[in-house]
Amino acid sequence: MQKKEPKINADLQKFIQKFEPNKFKMLARGIEIRGNNDLHRSIAFAKELIERFKLNLTVHNSAEMASYGGFEVLHPAS
Repeated sequence: MQKKEPKINADLQKFIQKFEPNKFKMLARGIEIRGNNDLHRSIAFAKELIERFKLNLTVHNSAEMASYGGFEVLHPAS
């Protein structure tokens, strides 16, 4: 059985190329970026990139994700 590679949204691909995350996990609607030492700065930079390049993406975070230095960058559900 072949493993199916997830299809990456064009906006998400551009975000990954510009943000260059060290560690991330693919999700159904985006990525989870992990292992940030300065979470506040990383989230601010992610939001800045999304705004600057007018990407159809949003940043989501929670206290649980913050405990391991993570946040999500998602595209709207199709």
